[in-house]
Amino acid sequence: MEYTFTLRYQLSDSNRNIDETVERLAAAGCDDALVGTGLPGRLALQFQREAESADAALGSALADVRAAIPDSRLIEIGPDYAGLTDVANFVGMSRQNVRKLMLSHHATFPPPVHEGSASIWHLAEVLAWLQSRGYAVAEELLEVARLAMRLNVEQEQRRVGSELPTELQGLAS
Repeated sequence: MEYTFTLRYQLSDSNRNIDETVERLAAAGCDDALVGTGLPGRLALQFQREAESADAALGSALADVRAAIPDSRLIEIGPDYAGLTDVANFVGMSRQNVRKLMLSHHATFPPPVHEGSASIWHLAEVLAWLQSRGYAVAEELLEVARLAMRLNVEQEQRRVGSELPTELQGLAS
């Protein structure tokens, strides 16, 4: 199967020459990635990788990037964080239709990761919710979104540390 996902990195100073970095990525097996360099010191790689599973596709891509640019820092794996417009685009609906579903099913619609003027959800949770209500969701998309969410959450937990003060443990659920 073919899996589409994005890996976003922060580059070290030793990777300032983007052309050399892109050449190293291609030589390491990342020739199936579209490379984006919008911000200085940042790199986005959108992969379309053939593999037996999302685990295999993401795992091989992460290993290939590490081999090419070992001193880079993974920022985010996508698709994961998504607004209503993103969700609508992934499932072929209008943003207004997704918003209507969110508002009319407020008790069961997944809660956002960030709520504000632009709320953000974990894409996998919204896709699973839609699928459970009979909407067509591509299995490959749901599989990679679930894995991206787990990896991003695990990475954040490592970054901020997992130890909470005893009096706060269990209260945030």
